[in-house]
Amino acid sequence: MFEALAEQLEAAWRKLRGQDKLTPSNIQEALKVVRRALLDADVNVQVVREFIQEVERRAVGQQVIAGVRPDQQFIKVVYDELVRVMGTEATPLVEAPSPPSIILMAGLQGTGKTTAAAKLALYLKKQGKKPLLVATDIYRPAAIDQLQTLGRQIDVPVFALGTDVKPVTIAEQGVAHARTAGHDWVIVDTAGRLQIDQAMMAELAQIKATIQPQEVLLVVDAMTGQEAANLTRTFHEQIGITGAILTKMDGDARGGAALSVRQVSGQPIKFIGTGEKVEALQPFYPDRMASRILGMGDVLTLVEKAQEAVDLADAQRMQERILQAQFDFNDFLQQLRLLKNMGSLAGLVKLIPGMHQITSAQLQQAEKQLKRAEAMINSMTPTERQQPDLLASSPSRRRRIAKGSGYTEAEVQKLVQDFQQMRTLMQRMSLGGLANLPGMGAGRAARRKQPAKKRKGFGQL
Repeated sequence: MFEALAEQLEAAWRKLRGQDKLTPSNIQEALKVVRRALLDADVNVQVVREFIQEVERRAVGQQVIAGVRPDQQFIKVVYDELVRVMGTEATPLVEAPSPPSIILMAGLQGTGKTTAAAKLALYLKKQGKKPLLVATDIYRPAAIDQLQTLGRQIDVPVFALGTDVKPVTIAEQGVAHARTAGHDWVIVDTAGRLQIDQAMMAELAQIKATIQPQEVLLVVDAMTGQEAANLTRTFHEQIGITGAILTKMDGDARGGAALSVRQVSGQPIKFIGTGEKVEALQPFYPDRMASRILGMGDVLTLVEKAQEAVDLADAQRMQERILQAQFDFNDFLQQLRLLKNMGSLAGLVKLIPGMHQITSAQLQQAEKQLKRAEAMINSMTPTERQQPDLLASSPSRRRRIAKGSGYTEAEVQKLVQDFQQMRTLMQRMSLGGLANLPGMGAGRAARRKQPAKKRKGFGQL
């Protein structure tokens, strides 16, 4: 998401390069590009109009800062306005004065509401909470079964009374059960419709009046663009929502929903769904999203993903193996699986500043190469994984691995060669740091002049 928007905004910055300062005349072309980029991203028309007016007002009034180019100043103005439009800061869940705190999930059918309920339960569980899921969707075939399956997957209990009991009764009894069972959060999954209708709204209003939730979260499909904002406003006017969850933010949506929901509906985006996995739910941070939109990455989210996926003791052991040149195919496979736990490669790369210009085709090719490597490693014997040099000297082993993994012997040989080069690089670093790397001749020459006893590598420090 946002790749096309980021590319068009880059064109806007280019319009201002070479200028001495921002003036009413020289920013007009840049503003036109920004306006077109936002409309192409399916941002609400009124939001675009107000956005452009505010950016123009603030840009022209900007003081020229020594050492800062006009295009950089303009980027800062656009960034600040993006953050303001999306809500300035993250909005946390509201807790009840005494448990349980109740969240009522609402939304149209097909938005991923049931999955979002489970994702939210897992998110709360990771915060040390004890959530309960309540299944009140008695209309959609297998909706209750789906929630129960997800509940087992994340080890969160699901309260259900079947399809013959009214939803309001299920919700009321579910909350009562949560109180007696000691749950501190209750997430009530409700029925959706293909479109907004009075029966749906009346049922939601009745459930809300009965259980008095602290949060009413509307689950919105980000693929619907600016229509997501109109949907949020309608639900808020008729039911009274407290926020939204945007799902499918990892898809081909153009970003309009993220930029429109808060401004049009007046309600904050509280979470975003970033993938199909039940772990793929993140709190919504307007500043981080603005950074992604402008192609600047999102280091904080990347760090949080790594902290969640990486065990500190494992990381220290891996570091020692790398520094001692003991890195083998088992370690490589472990790193591949760690990447998978953190999300897709494409999703991770987009969080790294300066990497937004990598194309989708390049990322897909990289994903294929990683899958190919994993298949080949899985076809190796335990001994071959631990002793990669065996494969370099044994064509018969490489042929067997190729046959077992479904790839060619040449591709297996390429994997082994690349791995050996990587190990050699690690070994050079462990023996002499950066001075032993290719292209560091001056460093090597300087080191040769030192007494031998002072030549310490990373492994000796």
